Amino acid sequence: MSDSNQGEDVGNALQLDNEKQLLKHYYAGQQMESPNGGFLIRLGIRPQDSGKAIAIFECNVSWIRYEITIPKATRTERKKVKDALTAGQDPVCPRHGSFARLVRAGKDLVCSDCGVAYGKV
Repeated sequence: MSDSNQGEDVGNALQLDNEKQLLKHYYAGQQMESPNGGFLIRLGIRPQDSGKAIAIFECNVSWIRYEITIPKATRTERKKVKDALTAGQDPVCPRHGSFARLVRAGKDLVCSDCGVAYGKV
């Protein structure tokens, strides 16, 4: 999938202004408040070829859909995963913590909660 095709798959999802703050709540497993009142419910994750991902949320009150861009893995995050593999451990998502183990998707190790590839197998 290319990045340019993703908008078509998402539909009419709106961008949120406070993405960084919402991502912190998302990574911590906390509820995220919707701009329309209520809370955002995750509908899906769409990984991108560039390494980032698009998370699609829907407001549980207004049913308006929003998208949040999840940044690709940093060098530090990839090193953390590589070190865990070298030590013979099951790598976990550097952003979500111990409750989100990385899964194999092709040759990549991906977090199913954020759609980001953090390493290779």
